[in-house]
Amino acid sequence: METNLNNVQQEVDTGNDSIVIMQYIDGIPGGRSLDTTGFTETVIKAGHVVIKDSDGVYKPMPVASGAYDTLPDGSSYVGVVQASVLTEKPMAGIMIRGKVNEVASPYAVTAAIKTALPHIIFTED
Repeated sequence: METNLNNVQQEVDTGNDSIVIMQYIDGIPGGRSLDTTGFTETVIKAGHVVIKDSDGVYKPMPVASGAYDTLPDGSSYVGVVQASVLTEKPMAGIMIRGKVNEVASPYAVTAAIKTALPHIIFTED
């Protein structure tokens, strides 16, 4: 996945990031550029679930009607976005071990997500 590195000044509201990511223990080294094809939000917020498709491409979990959509066939849950990023510059740190305040998460975390990410503790604070 290629990401445009041209630095056009745009701001991302990160005020909620430290509330969502309560404790960062480990992540994917160097993060990943996410494939945002079809993702309609302008910002991928901290705590957003990241998936990997059968081709090894990392993507933000699809969203529909204000909630996480169904996990696409052949995809698996990987972790959560560590800090909010613009969808048009989706270079994201991906937390794979830590603690997330699920009440402050961008979307409700399902039981399937919690089961698939056992090294992330989803808690209410």
